Amino acid sequence: MNILDGLNNQQREAVTTVEGPLLIVAGAGSGKTRVITFRIAYLIKERGVRPENILAVTFTNKAADEMKTRVESLLEGEHLTAAPLISTFHSLCVRILRREIDKLDDGYTRNFTIYDTDDQIRLIRSCMRDLDLDEKILAARSIQAAISWAKNRSLSAESYMEQARYARDPKKDAIARVFKLYQQSLHSNNALDFDDLLIKTVELLRKSAETRAYYHNKFRHVMIDEFQDTNGIQYELSRLIVENCLKLERSQISAGELWRDRSLCVVGDTDQAIYSFRGSDFHILLNFQNDFRDTKTIKLEQNYRSTERILELANRIIERNRQRLPKNLVAFDHNGEGEKISYYQAYDGEGEARFVAERIGAHLRQDPNIRCCVLYRANAQSRLFEEACRREGLRYNIVGGFSFYERAEIKDIIAYLKLALNPHDSISLARIINTPARGIGKSTMDEIERQARANRVSLWQAVNLIIEKEELAPRAINALRAFREVITSLAENAATAPLSQVVKAAMKDTGYIRALQEEDTAEAEGRLLNLEELVNAAVEAEEQHESLRDFLDHASLVADIDQYQPNSPVTLMTMHSAKGLEFPVVFIVGLEEGLFPHARSLADEAGLEEERRLCYVAVTRAEKHLYITHSLRRRIYGEETATTPSRFLNEMPPELLEDLSSMPSWLSNRYDSSQRETAQFGSKRTSNYTGPTYNSVESIRAFFKEKSKYAGGEERTSSSRSSNDKVFKPGTRVRHPKYGMGIVLRREGEGDSAKLLVSFPGFGQKKLIEKYAGLEEIK
Repeated sequence: MNILDGLNNQQREAVTTVEGPLLIVAGAGSGKTRVITFRIAYLIKERGVRPENILAVTFTNKAADEMKTRVESLLEGEHLTAAPLISTFHSLCVRILRREIDKLDDGYTRNFTIYDTDDQIRLIRSCMRDLDLDEKILAARSIQAAISWAKNRSLSAESYMEQARYARDPKKDAIARVFKLYQQSLHSNNALDFDDLLIKTVELLRKSAETRAYYHNKFRHVMIDEFQDTNGIQYELSRLIVENCLKLERSQISAGELWRDRSLCVVGDTDQAIYSFRGSDFHILLNFQNDFRDTKTIKLEQNYRSTERILELANRIIERNRQRLPKNLVAFDHNGEGEKISYYQAYDGEGEARFVAERIGAHLRQDPNIRCCVLYRANAQSRLFEEACRREGLRYNIVGGFSFYERAEIKDIIAYLKLALNPHDSISLARIINTPARGIGKSTMDEIERQARANRVSLWQAVNLIIEKEELAPRAINALRAFREVITSLAENAATAPLSQVVKAAMKDTGYIRALQEEDTAEAEGRLLNLEELVNAAVEAEEQHESLRDFLDHASLVADIDQYQPNSPVTLMTMHSAKGLEFPVVFIVGLEEGLFPHARSLADEAGLEEERRLCYVAVTRAEKHLYITHSLRRRIYGEETATTPSRFLNEMPPELLEDLSSMPSWLSNRYDSSQRETAQFGSKRTSNYTGPTYNSVESIRAFFKEKSKYAGGEERTSSSRSSNDKVFKPGTRVRHPKYGMGIVLRREGEGDSAKLLVSFPGFGQKKLIEKYAGLEEIK
């Protein structure tokens, strides 16, 4: 069998180009892993390259293992004395440092220890204690994130200290002092953190010409996958391995002689660069051709995954980005045109989740073996979909995170609530007595446990005994007294206050929310979103007349019975976690401004482009069936809030979408507006849409039927009260002669000068003079 059989023309060219710098722009679903593995096999079988002279680097162990398996299959029957090195960047660095680190002469030995994130946090806390820094003022996780940020930008502890002095920022100065002591402690322990693995390897290759020459001669063919996800240190490491080439390149030697029997192949896609928050810099990919002259560029644009309509949607979305290497995905012939992308507008988040679960159920009844995936922007969105799947009896799996009620911050607040109801629950007490940090350390906890054992009482009773006897240091006694007051107050609230207020108190009065806000990291922000979602769950339970005990029982049962299967028919995950995966049925949910695109990106063009790339990645996960959903209203921190449809919806061609909404929607309003423009100015684009419009009687009736269905109320009709004699309060639903249906967000001023801020799906927010707006209230 010819190794090139089964490859298309572009793939074949990429596999057989084995000298010089090569840039493969690999679109989603274009078979890039196939190209990399076939290229390795081609080098060995057809070009006689020794396997040990080949290095392939990727970003996850899963991807590396998959490549190894494929290469072994392709080389089956070959009598090889060695294997190509297929590795992650960190594994490569460990391999090099285990062999060479003593050449740095800085005290590290080859048997160094690698500290994971938890080890780092513990060490940072130890350093903070030595420096007398209070974690209630500056969180250890926040310091860890700042140190990692600095290291990924090649900033040493000393450089960071200089920046802190120049900035005259007390917080940065404190981080700098911890950073310095942290590095000293790592060295004393003969330990390296993940970032140090990269830094030390680069330092070694810079310092030791002998080591650099060894790896330059060893790895004659280097391949780097997911090149858009590299950071500056990883790129520097890659360049140092081919350093001799770069030195020669500065002379007048020909490219052919320079790269004889050598290659550097990078595979990536600027349109899938979605990890800047981790330090990735896709500009490295954009500038690759400037860094390596005579780079050959090959585009893999044939997609083997998705239908024509799905790819057309992806192409139309991403073409709006400026910072990219242009390409256009084309469907493989056998994929076909496919069905239209299904669009659904729900009244609220619960209705959205219900629709998704019902559609998944319909797909599974039609094909029990089909795999469905729900993609959301933030983990906090998972709860509604988890609960909807449970109601439908669907087995589901969560990727990239725990089940909602299994997440640490949720379990912490649940523990506070359990302790408020049952102070003798020692498991819950041990979990949260120093969470967030309140000065109750290990020695104090040891004494509490000793007193509990000696007096045969619960931990809570032991706390009270210690406070009464005052046998510990005043600082410890005061910390325990403050903790007791928090729990006592929470118990009093639990006996009288509404459920949602008790949950909010467990977050606020305990200092939990403040600690996360002060941590000021992306991870902390995600945890805060999860806590907001817990409040939403409490409000819903309250509406069902559940008590705190009922609520806690529900949370406990959810955690106990959710056993996820690896081959589950339903997968719930963030869009970031979905990178590299594919599913026959995909739901992209929550397309609303501030949610997706995320609120952080709205004022930043670069951030907005990354959100658009994330949308592109989400769309290209779908093979056959793609659903796009959003809701008119969403509960935020317990309050119902009107939403604005995502701008990404406006970037989707209407002719590719099929409206499944049971109410007048953003899409029907968009068609309605298009038809009015056609009548007035002539047609620029035709549409075969024949469904109801925003202003049709059947759509208005459907809208209230939908609202009644979700809210449990009676169907109501619209009344045509003119805005000339009507005061429109925030939250009022209205209809405008041009923009269709909308929601009043704010009212300013009085009388003839009163102005309204109204959100219209498909048109965004409009500021109107109330008297002349021509609004009709929908009652």
